[in-house]
Amino acid sequence: MYNKSNKEHNEKTTSKSIRKRKDKTVSSLHTSLLCLILSGTLLTLFVVYYTDQIPWYIGHRAVDSIANSFGYHKPVHAVVIDAGSTGSRVLAFTFHESYFGQHLILDKELFQYSKPGLSSFADNPQKGVATIAKLIEKAKKEIPEEYWSQTPLILKATAGLRMLPPEKANKLLDSVRDYFKKLPFLTNEKSVEIMEGTDEGIFSWFTVNFLLERIGGDPARTVAALDLGGGSTQTTFAATTPASLRDTKHIHRAQSPRGLIQVYTRSMEGLGLMAARHAVIVGHGNGGNVNVTSQCVNPVVRGRKFHYSGTDYYISGLQENYPKSHVKGSDIEVGEDIPIVSFSNCSESILKYVKSKAHAPEELPLKTIVAFSYYYDRASEVGLIDEATGGQIKVKDFKNAAEKVCHEANADQPFMCFDLTFIWALLEKGFNLNENTKIYLYKKINGHETSWALGAAYNMLKG
Repeated sequence: MYNKSNKEHNEKTTSKSIRKRKDKTVSSLHTSLLCLILSGTLLTLFVVYYTDQIPWYIGHRAVDSIANSFGYHKPVHAVVIDAGSTGSRVLAFTFHESYFGQHLILDKELFQYSKPGLSSFADNPQKGVATIAKLIEKAKKEIPEEYWSQTPLILKATAGLRMLPPEKANKLLDSVRDYFKKLPFLTNEKSVEIMEGTDEGIFSWFTVNFLLERIGGDPARTVAALDLGGGSTQTTFAATTPASLRDTKHIHRAQSPRGLIQVYTRSMEGLGLMAARHAVIVGHGNGGNVNVTSQCVNPVVRGRKFHYSGTDYYISGLQENYPKSHVKGSDIEVGEDIPIVSFSNCSESILKYVKSKAHAPEELPLKTIVAFSYYYDRASEVGLIDEATGGQIKVKDFKNAAEKVCHEANADQPFMCFDLTFIWALLEKGFNLNENTKIYLYKKINGHETSWALGAAYNMLKG
C-alpha cells in the first residue's frame, strides 16, 4: 500500500514537471520569437535611419518571413477589371499584410482576358455586361468565398470609353453598375467609372516600381514607365528636376510604402497604337468609307479587317504605282520584284501625326525607362526580345526592325510596318529620346503582369 501510494505520488510529480517544462518551452519559443522580431525591427530602423542606400524592404522582408513561418499572415484580396479599348481583363490579387508597417505584399494574381473591348458594345450594353460577367466568374473561383464580402471590386474603363459619345459611354457604365449591385463583392458608387489618363499613368508607374522593388526608398532609384495602349499612351516618372517640378499641371502624388512621392505623368489621347492606326491609315473625315487604301500597308494585303471603336474597316495596300524591291535570282531560283512599303513615305505621315500630339518631358531622357503593353508585344513579335522574358533594346532597334518589315511582303502581319514605325517615331521624335537610349521591355516582372491594375488595387486597399 505504501509502495503504491508512493508510486502514484511520484507519477503525479513527474507529470506536473513535464507540464511545467512544456509550458516553459512554449513560453520560451514565444519570447524568442518576440525578441527576434524586435531585434529585426530595431535593426531595420537603424539601417533606414543611417542610410538610404539599402532598399527599404530588406528588414521588413526578414521580419515578414519569420512571421509567415508562424502563420501570422493576413490575406487581403482585390479584383480589378481593366476595360480597355481592345479588350477587357480581370486581375484578382491576393496580398498579405507585412507583420510590421502593414505594407501589402503580393502573393499571387489571376489574369484573364477577353475581346473585344467594352466600348465595342456601345449599341448593345447587355452584351458588354455579359463579357464582364464571364470574367467575374473566373475571379470568384480564385478568391475563397468567405472573403468575397470583404473584397473590393472595381471596373476602370480607359481610352476606349473616353472616346465614345458621353451618352453611349454612360449607358454602358450604368448597365455594368446594375450588374455589380447583384454581386457579393464590396462595391460602391465609384466602383464603375472611366479612369482618368493621369491615374492610368500613375498606377502603371507604381506597378512597375513595386514589382522591381524600387518604390519606397529614394525616388531617384525609381524607373520611368511608358505604357502604350490602344487609345492613349502614358509617360510617368518620379519628378526630381526643377523643369519637371515647375510643370505643376502634370505633377501628382503617388503612394509608396514609405509615404507619398511626387511624380510627373502625362496621358496623351490619340497616341495609342490603334488610335494612331485609325488616324493615319483610315484618316479622319474620310467620308465614312470603310474600304481604305494605305501606303503604310504592303500591296499584297487586300481588304484586311481593322476594328476600331465599333466600326470594321477593310484595309488594302497600294494597288498601283507602288515601290518594289528586286530579289536577285540564283541557279535554282528566278529573280523577282517584290512589292514593298516605302518606309520614308509611310514614316513621313506618321511623324507628322506624332509631332502634332506628343509632348516630350525634359527629364525623361535622364531616367531608366521601362516600357510595356504594345511596346512589348510588337518587339516580341518581330524577335527583338524574348517573348517570355522580355529584354533590353535601343530606340533605334525599333526603326531598324520597321525598315526591315516594311521591305517584306508579309500578309500575315499586315500592320506591323506601321506599328513599328509609329513606336519608333513616338520614342525618338515624340519623346526626344536618343536613338541609343536603352529601353527595358517587360510583360511580367517576377511572374506578375505589368498592368496598371496592380497599382489601382494597392491604392484601393491602402489609399
